[in-house]
Amino acid sequence: MRRYLTLYRKYFKEAVESGVDLERLLEYHLRQIEFFQHERLIHLIVTLLFALATVMTIIATAVTNSIAFVILTFMLLCLLIPYIAHYFFLENQVQYMYDDYNMLFMKINGFGYQSDTERKYKHG
Repeated sequence: MRRYLTLYRKYFKEAVESGVDLERLLEYHLRQIEFFQHERLIHLIVTLLFALATVMTIIATAVTNSIAFVILTFMLLCLLIPYIAHYFFLENQVQYMYDDYNMLFMKINGFGYQSDTERKYKHG
């Protein structure tokens, strides 16, 4: 998913500069945002479930002093950290896609919201 999203954002920027039908590109981009929002939601649910399971095993470890729960906690932490990193990546990229959408909307219609992220990107 990381590669797909990175390549899509590159494609979008190139498409804007190439002179394609911007209104159709805007519709296409909005649909892509919907796909990635869904992906982000699924990863949020999975990440929260892993976090909950990790907390539960930490509590079980404290209560039982069982080596099995220590091992399980370690295994869950090994999975939780990459899940958090991936969710963070998805969250940021979707927010950048919002900025891309707003930029294209403004380019087509001559008005619209310009986010702080987009202003910083343009001016520094």
